[in-house]
Amino acid sequence: MDKYPSQKRAVQYLYPPIDPFDQRMMDVGDGHSIYVEQCGNPEGIPVIVLHGGPGGGCSPAMRRYFDPKVYRVVLFDQRGCGRSRPHASVKDNTTWHLVRDIEAIREALGIERFIVFGGSWGATLSLIYAISHPDRAAQLVLRGVFMMTQVELDWFYGGGAGQFWPEPWARFVDLIPEDERGDLIAAYHRRLFSGDLRIETKFARAWSSWENALASVYSSGQGGEAPGEYARAFARLENHYFTHSGFLDEDGWILKNAGVLRDIPGVIVQGRYDMICPPQRAWELARAWPNADLRMIRNAGHALSEPGISAELVRVMDQIAEQ
Repeated sequence: MDKYPSQKRAVQYLYPPIDPFDQRMMDVGDGHSIYVEQCGNPEGIPVIVLHGGPGGGCSPAMRRYFDPKVYRVVLFDQRGCGRSRPHASVKDNTTWHLVRDIEAIREALGIERFIVFGGSWGATLSLIYAISHPDRAAQLVLRGVFMMTQVELDWFYGGGAGQFWPEPWARFVDLIPEDERGDLIAAYHRRLFSGDLRIETKFARAWSSWENALASVYSSGQGGEAPGEYARAFARLENHYFTHSGFLDEDGWILKNAGVLRDIPGVIVQGRYDMICPPQRAWELARAWPNADLRMIRNAGHALSEPGISAELVRVMDQIAEQ
């Protein structure tokens, strides 16, 4: 038996690739147009997929967690990333704009309620949407919970995770002069929004590489070099949201409002060794939300593609389909 399966084995748990039956650009106002697609069964159980980042964009692989005979799957690229336009723009791009966009999509597609499926920042947005519109979220399926709190930002950008991954942490930090290292989010912000495309791309790749290096429990610590256009949108949007604490009214806003979720069933799939979003937050959320089922996955990190996480998410969606 392979005790430590490679990430490539995750594919065995997934449904075969499916093509969209509907693709569109939707004008959501404020000068933004977002890419929206539907796949699976047009008459199936509606589920909307919220990608991570902010700024990650959706991908064809995200369709493969759902039985295409059972689910009507809706995916979209959030403002400023993927195929949405304008690219890498942070103007009129906040959490509350995204919540409004989800509602616009729901109404445009004639969906009364849907399952909300999201990981990492997608889990954050899922929770905020459900708290804001509890009558529209039939169920939540979350992975790698991120609560948009200062303690989480301090962990990842203040040296906590770097204690476990000193080599990629050094690559991330060494680009910044010593006198600016007390606030790396602010230091990167100055460069990601410098107005010089070359500088923005250089630091966007470094920002993206630091996160990518820690995504999988099987990582070697090499984050790779993302394509410049993707990295710039990803880094600028993440940094913009983190600079503004997710545009929430107070630190810990999600946990303080978790009581609103009491009648919404949910499943939380969390990697035990998630270095980006440590399990403490998922555990705290489950304690505040008795209707949630927390499933800790051993030998798993943060990435959606981790074998144990992929297998559990497919299992969850199949169990929901059988209810």
